[in-house]
Amino acid sequence: MFATGRTIPTLILVLSLSACGGGPLFKGDKDKIAQSDQRDAVEIANNDGTKIWELFDNKDDPNTTISVNKYIWNASLDVLSFLPVEAADPFSGVIVTGWGRPKGSNRSYRATIYVQDPALDARSLRVALVTKSGPASRDTVRSIEDAILTRARQMRIRDSKL
Repeated sequence: MFATGRTIPTLILVLSLSACGGGPLFKGDKDKIAQSDQRDAVEIANNDGTKIWELFDNKDDPNTTISVNKYIWNASLDVLSFLPVEAADPFSGVIVTGWGRPKGSNRSYRATIYVQDPALDARSLRVALVTKSGPASRDTVRSIEDAILTRARQMRIRDSKL
């Protein structure tokens, strides 16, 4: 009976399907499965009022999905103007710079700035500063963050006087 190589894989397939409930369907089983599927769809729809296929619709307003503080964004570009911008995404709030040197310094820096909130607040700004020898000191990063926030406040005051 098991002399041919095809019989054993077929037997394994039948055994595995019957073990996981995938055995042969009888006439009454199709109705039970259809009722079960309808019940599951109703339960999913009743959780928050949306159906499962509506989760993939893109109905968000693109103008309100992500917010970045414009003053921190512009101040970051202004304070770190000695670094060439490699990538900037104002919708996600990420600025990636290349290597550059500030005037009067012999040390090269590279920065990644992340503006993560619409508030003009220190918690809205994250700066990662790297030198050729490794991460920059905490004092240097903090002074850059302070300079960006000070410049952002100056820009906001200037705009409020208009």
